[in-house]
Amino acid sequence: MENTIIKEVIDEIESALKDTKGIIAHQRRLAFSLSLGSVSLIEIYLKKRNILKPGAKINHLWLKKKKENVKKLISNQIICPIENLKEIDEILDICYKIEKERNEIAYGKSVSEDVLKEKINLFFNLKKVVENA
Repeated sequence: MENTIIKEVIDEIESALKDTKGIIAHQRRLAFSLSLGSVSLIEIYLKKRNILKPGAKINHLWLKKKKENVKKLISNQIICPIENLKEIDEILDICYKIEKERNEIAYGKSVSEDVLKEKINLFFNLKKVVENA
């Protein structure tokens, strides 16, 4: 299942966790990486089901919207009713939690290590949902 983007995101997470300067030194890279990883995992999930339209892409900005709106946007990218995807609600809930503070983390002041670790854990939870779907 692992594609190059997911490998890159995991490399960044591992690098952040091992860094002697601490995870906060990787705050901005983590914000971007986790956002990119979330989008990639959704696309992997849809491709695994052979329902993603050729050339279709998921936009990370969608993931901050209300779930009904995200579903409408994703529905335009797939060839089956979104209601047929039993894991989609859980996937979108996790993605929302990763994405909602992305810009503050990426462009704002430093956040706590706990916030970053929570985002990392959310990413791994999302990865597990997609792998087991």
